[in-house]
Amino acid sequence: MFLGIEGRAVPESLTATEVARRLADLLDSVAYRRESFVVVRGKRPLAELRPLPAGTRLADLPAVLAELPGLEPSEADDFAADLDAARAELASLETRDPWAS
Repeated sequence: MFLGIEGRAVPESLTATEVARRLADLLDSVAYRRESFVVVRGKRPLAELRPLPAGTRLADLPAVLAELPGLEPSEADDFAADLDAARAELASLETRDPWAS
């Protein structure tokens, strides 16, 4: 990978034949060095070999949230009271115009 215009990384272009011959090495480069490659066939870009984004997919969020520990009823009441107190304090603060001189 090299830097192109504007300093952004440009993936290396490889022919489909090169990818077939070097697939294991390319997968290691993707997995361990987070490199990306563009696969070309007949001088036309055909596919991109790149690492998957790290993190959790949005579709998995309900399952992640379901695994979190829940609050006991008394803890939930205390938390709600804390939120109400914080909201009341914020509402009582004087707001100022940040653009006023």
